Amino acid sequence: MSADALGVPGGVPGLGAGGGTEWETVVGLEVHAELATETKLFSASRNRFGGEPNTHIDPVSLGLPGSLPVLNQKAVELAIRVGLALNCRIQRSVFARKNYFYPDMPKDFQISQYDQPINVEGWLELPTGKRVGIERAHLEEDTGKTVHVGGAGRIHEAGYSLVDYNRAGVPLVEIVGRPELRSAEEARQYVAELRAILVAVGASDGKMEEGSLRVDCNVSVRPMGSDRLGTRCEIKNVNSLRSLGRAIEYEARRQIDQLTTGRPVEQQTRHWDEHAGRTHALRSKEEDYDYRYFPEPDLLPLDPSPAWVEEIRQGLPPLPRDRRLRLAKAVPSADAGHIALAVERSLDDLALAAIGGGGAPERVMTHVVHNLADGAGMLAAEALAGLVQMEEAQKLTATQAKKVLAVLAGKGGSPEQAAQQLGFEAMDAGELEALVDSLTAEHAEEWSRFCEGDAKLTGFFVGQVMKATRGRADGKAVTELLNARRR
Repeated sequence: MSADALGVPGGVPGLGAGGGTEWETVVGLEVHAELATETKLFSASRNRFGGEPNTHIDPVSLGLPGSLPVLNQKAVELAIRVGLALNCRIQRSVFARKNYFYPDMPKDFQISQYDQPINVEGWLELPTGKRVGIERAHLEEDTGKTVHVGGAGRIHEAGYSLVDYNRAGVPLVEIVGRPELRSAEEARQYVAELRAILVAVGASDGKMEEGSLRVDCNVSVRPMGSDRLGTRCEIKNVNSLRSLGRAIEYEARRQIDQLTTGRPVEQQTRHWDEHAGRTHALRSKEEDYDYRYFPEPDLLPLDPSPAWVEEIRQGLPPLPRDRRLRLAKAVPSADAGHIALAVERSLDDLALAAIGGGGAPERVMTHVVHNLADGAGMLAAEALAGLVQMEEAQKLTATQAKKVLAVLAGKGGSPEQAAQQLGFEAMDAGELEALVDSLTAEHAEEWSRFCEGDAKLTGFFVGQVMKATRGRADGKAVTELLNARRR
């Protein structure tokens, strides 16, 4: 990856040898996403996670003499979907051979795209509204998987190694971000947003735990205010958002410690050890010239027609950014984090439909964000709207509404039926007033302290009323009665 493709996370305070120094961490993210095709990029072998080792293979996957690659059209379509979703320019592209000797590619090269990738010059918007540039998103084939047996599973401790070629040839899009991130948290947001986009357009399942989405991050540091990039180290194959944040923070601190004690940072490829919470060196960092790229002689240039690209564009679903904007417009008072959470849980369409059906926007969002963490289930939008309307009419308390909502999500139906099944009936105002009067008289000492200004006793009396009514009372109405009587 070129130096100007580095991305950048945040200001990290460090101490220099001659006093305090503020440091800025610089991180570039390369995200590898396996595409959701039925077969591999250049052959008819199945593209499936798992399976017995070396069962999803063929002569092309194994690089046998005389085997020739045939490009998967569906993989090209998915790559274009990714490019369009990332606001890239789709262009004529050329496949290249990326040469190296690893046992996970028996032909000793990987077919990728080098100086002419299919997607270039795009951007991605974080939930915060910040835009991060995308340098390129190119097609390539995945490698096989090497399993080191013995020790802790690392090559230097292993007694021997095994190779599984099931993954060799699986289609990938590698997405290279520009140097515009400024914190480990922004890096996590970037990957989370990118994963949501990939899943939304149907390009990938985004399962980091299965290796469908893998992240390499280049980390360097520089004095705050400097416009020069420091020496970077690449951390390979980080496979969770938590690990990504921890790896960036550790590596930044390691480099700051070296620089502040007069030791230069060596450009390296490093491994993140999740158990130890640290990175360690694997090898010196490769540069482009180390791979001896040259055009793939067995594949023609890829030049999708403008008509096909436009057809793919028209078929794209609403993207997470657009969905957040749409929901924020419907609920202007909602917190940005709650908006993002509703979209992440795919509950934004439900919320919008319920609001359109007459549900109070703020109350609908409360249920979506706080009370539907396990998903909507059987809940229909009109039922959610009706439930909120019952709350607004004080036919249900907030506690009762939450219980009704659980029934609706589990079994469906109407909120009126669910409330009746649960035995929730609105209390008569006169009945509630009489109960409040009875309880304040019964607890005369507490009532006297409440009237003298002890606000903590509000909860005590509301609790007594709730206990006496088995949750039927409206806590807000009880509080209003208590305050009215204190005056």
